[in-house]
Amino acid sequence: MTLSEHCRKHPLEDALALHADFYNDARWAGQEQREVFARSWQLAAHSGDLHGSGDHVVCEMAGKPILIVRAADGALNAFYNVCRHRAGPIATCNGKAARTLQCAYHGWTYALDGQLRSATEMQGAVNFNPADIRLPRVQVQEWQGLVFVALSDEVPAFDAVFKDIAQRIAPIDLGAMRFAKRDSYPIDCNWKVYVDNFLEGYHLPFVHPGLSKMLDYRVYDTELHDWYSLQHSPLRNSGDIYGDGHAFYYFIYPNIMLNITPGRLQTNRIIPVGHERCIVEFDYYYTDDPEVQARVDNEQAFSDEIQAEDIGICEHVQKGLASGSYSAGRLNPKRESGVWHFQNLLRTAYARSMAGDDAK
Repeated sequence: MTLSEHCRKHPLEDALALHADFYNDARWAGQEQREVFARSWQLAAHSGDLHGSGDHVVCEMAGKPILIVRAADGALNAFYNVCRHRAGPIATCNGKAARTLQCAYHGWTYALDGQLRSATEMQGAVNFNPADIRLPRVQVQEWQGLVFVALSDEVPAFDAVFKDIAQRIAPIDLGAMRFAKRDSYPIDCNWKVYVDNFLEGYHLPFVHPGLSKMLDYRVYDTELHDWYSLQHSPLRNSGDIYGDGHAFYYFIYPNIMLNITPGRLQTNRIIPVGHERCIVEFDYYYTDDPEVQARVDNEQAFSDEIQAEDIGICEHVQKGLASGSYSAGRLNPKRESGVWHFQNLLRTAYARSMAGDDAK
C-alpha cells in the first residue's frame, strides 16, 4: 500500500493507524508546518499578558515570527514580527504599555495598528511614502481568556472550531482563572505520537494506574466534533487532587489540549522540533477559591507523575515506529475514536500536500 493509499479514510470499524513513515520521514516536518500548523488556529498567549494598551507578546507560529499587541481601543492586532525595511524584528520580547512599536534593527517605528509612523533618516529616499507601508496582519481571536492566531486565510472559521465548548463546560469560566506557572518538557518523539497518546483512554489502566483510579473507566467516553474531540469522565477518589466533579479533556486540532477539572485549566501546546522530537508546554490556571488553592501542590505533583509516565511510553513508541518492523496497526473502535478522528484530519492535510507536489 502506497502512502497515498494510506491517506484514504476508512470507517472506524475498519481503520488502520497512520503509517509509520509519517512519523519517521523528515520531509513531513516541513509539509506539516505549511499544511497543518499554518492552516489552523494556534494557541499563542493568555489575555492576561495583553491586558492594557500597548501590551504585546512575541511568539513563533508554524515557524513564523508573530507579534500580538493590544490597541488603544482594546482590540487585539497580530502581525508578522518582521519590519518592512530589511526584515528586522519589531519586538524581541514581550512588553507592556508601548505607545509605538519600534524595529530593533534600524528604528523604523509603527503605530499599534501596524501603520508605519516614521523611518529613520529616509528623507532623501525618492518615491518613499510611510503611509503606504504597514505590517502584514494575521488573524487573531480571543476566547475564554486565551489568544489564538491563524496565519492562513483558509483556516476554518474560529466559531466553528470552538463550537459549543463554552456552553458545554458552563458555568465554568476559563477566562476568570489566573495563570500560575508553565512547565516545558522536551520529548524524544514525533509530535503526533504525543497527540495520539493523549487522544485515547485505552492506555490508562496500563500506563497511568494512579489516574485510572480517579477516572471511571467504565463510563470514560469520547465525543467527536468537526475540529475537536472531548474525552470526559466523572471524578472519583480525587478530593485532595482534583476535587469533586467532572474532568473534561479537550483536543483542538492540531496541537492544543484543554484539560479542565474543578477550578483548574491546564493547557498543553505540542510544538514539533524536527520529526523526532517535540516540546510540550503545560500552562496552569486556577481560580482563587481557597479549596482549589489548597490542592494546587498535590495536583501539580500528580501532573508531573502522569507526564513522566506519558514521556516514557511515547519515547518507546517512537522507537517502535522507527524500528522498521511496523507500518500501521488496527485501531480499537471502542477506545481509539479520537485517534482516528485526528489522523483523518491529518490525512486530509497530507493528501492536499501530495496533490500539490504532483502538480509541480
